[in-house]
Amino acid sequence: MKKQLIKKVLISGNIKTLTGIHIGGSNDTIQIGGLDNSIIRNPVDNKPYIPGSSLKGKIRCLLEQSVGVAGTKSMGKNIKYGPTDKGSGESAKPILNLFGMASGDDDNIPSKFIVRDCNIIDDGEQLLKNQSTDLPYTEAKTEVVIDRVTAAAVPRQLERIPSGVYFSFNLVVNVFEEDDEDEMLNMVFNGMRLLQDDYLGGSGSRGSGQIAFDIKKIIEREAAFYSENDKSKEKEYTKVPVPDELTLKE
Repeated sequence: MKKQLIKKVLISGNIKTLTGIHIGGSNDTIQIGGLDNSIIRNPVDNKPYIPGSSLKGKIRCLLEQSVGVAGTKSMGKNIKYGPTDKGSGESAKPILNLFGMASGDDDNIPSKFIVRDCNIIDDGEQLLKNQSTDLPYTEAKTEVVIDRVTAAAVPRQLERIPSGVYFSFNLVVNVFEEDDEDEMLNMVFNGMRLLQDDYLGGSGSRGSGQIAFDIKKIIEREAAFYSENDKSKEKEYTKVPVPDELTLKE
């Protein structure tokens, strides 16, 4: 039986890069002398962005690690988890309820957590006009690979969005009847906190990918806001407080 939607909780704010960040794109058009590892960009305006899939996937992965579970089936069929819960999946049920599960069987769970692509904030195109960056909006970080046998140095270049750049983010949590709303929102906040102490994108163990969230606004819209066009059903969300770690003190 399908459950009724009770409300949508909309979380918005900014992401600040604390170090350079690399989320890989396509190198199909890289020419001789170009970077080996380019970042993903919007093909229309050439601006870097953070894909919602990268953000959502990393948060889910960290939440799974925090409860000691990992999928024991092929991708998309992670009904069972292990090894700590011996495949029972009990500790992972809240994660599955929030993030969903496309198993291909009769017990599919639709995702209740929507993560939009995060667009770069460049008021007045100051970043674009910056003459200090190697490419529009980005830097070229040179790294050196050392051959363990010959000690020969092999340089490589990594394209990164520099530190101090802001992106906007928008998250949506769909709350249905019988859902534990507090548990769902706290799980989202905990995933964001975990990510702040980890990294987003590639080369995180080599210094890239540290970010900070700054939640600016949370509102809730009850189902009647949409079905009855009742604007009074939108209000500031205060049921689950925002952790202090998810607001920038600047």
